[in-house]
This record gives sequence, C-alpha cells and structure tokens, in this order.
Amino acid sequence: MQMTKEDVLQKANAASKNTLMETLDIEMVDFGDNFLVARMPVTPKVHQPDGVLHGGATAALAESVGSFASHIFIDTEKMFVRGLEITANHLKSVKEGYVYAKATFLHKGRTTQLLDIKVTDEDDNLISICRLSTISLPKKK
Repeated sequence: MQMTKEDVLQKANAASKNTLMETLDIEMVDFGDNFLVARMPVTPKVHQPDGVLHGGATAALAESVGSFASHIFIDTEKMFVRGLEITANHLKSVKEGYVYAKATFLHKGRTTQLLDIKVTDEDDNLISICRLSTISLPKKK
C-alpha cells in the first residue's frame, strides 16, 4: 500500500518526539517523489550569541531532513539509515521567522545516498547550501 503525502509527513513528525528535532521545533512540511521539506523557527533558542541563526542549528535541520528523506525511500523493516558526512556553506544570516530545508536526491543508491539540501528563509532567499551523504545498512537480526 502506497502511503499518502500526509501519512509520510505524519509518520516523520511522530518519529521526532523526544529528539533533537523536537528540541529545535523541526517539522516536516512537504514531500514528493524526489524531495522532502522541513522547517524550523528562528528564535533565540537557535541563535548564536549575536542574535542570528546558529550554523550548527542549520546543519542539524539539514541533516534531519536529509536523513528522513533517505529513511522514507528504504525498507525500514530490513534497513536503517545513518549520516556519513555533512557539509554546510552558510551564505546569509537570519534573525527571525522560519527557515526551510529542501532535501533533493543527487544519488539514490541501495547502499549510499547523496542529497542536496537548500536552506531558505520565508522570502526564498538562500541561507545555506548543504550536502549530506547517508548509508543504508542492514538491521541485525
């Protein structure tokens, strides 16, 4: 049975309970054949000392959405996903509102995946560009 977009988003958001994603108020908000979008509010909770979005919070948003995207496309009964490497280039600062991270697959292999993650603000300004590589590994019996 194919899950609907609403089913996928609800399942992803339910899995975030009691995790870093819940701590940072990260929410999965859109999903398609080759992408997943998450958003995170920019509040003092994710600021660096001078009052702008912390790059580490941006990287956590990017890794969360990218890992969930890889997770959606594997057989979770038999496999699990782990992040291998993330890079983040921060281009613009944000003080408030929401940032959106759209993870799109560049490579969707059986074992490794590579995602491009663009982080934008509410006006669609590019905030950061991230790359995440993930690996799908068999669950131990």
